Amino acid sequence: QVQLVESGGGLARAGDSLMLSCAASGRIGTTYAMGWFRQAPGKEREPVAAITWDGATTDYADSVKGRFTISRDNGKNTVYLQMNRLKPEDTAVYYCAVHNEYSPYRGLEYRSYDYWGQGTQVTVSS
Repeated sequence: QVQLVESGGGLARAGDSLMLSCAASGRIGTTYAMGWFRQAPGKEREPVAAITWDGATTDYADSVKGRFTISRDNGKNTVYLQMNRLKPEDTAVYYCAVHNEYSPYRGLEYRSYDYWGQGTQVTVSS
């Protein structure tokens, strides 16, 4: 079993920055991609960003390109999401997830992910 624990969410004002962290533990492989997704009230879960196990490839939703940066520290089994120039429409619960280790990388496709964290709330006021 794999456990994912997100942290770093909270309240912010438009234009502020927040950094989310997600620590993975348990029976996790060594070549897994990871991703961030978010879900706003009344909306479907949507992809935010993803990163391959070696960090060589990153993918972003159009809505966050140029503002958010995903990174990882494999020594700590942790993935980060640096969120800059936040907007009220970024308000959502943010989830990190572990990509299936044996499937082709499809970073922004939620069906490619096997394990999910509990989520952390990010609220951005105008």
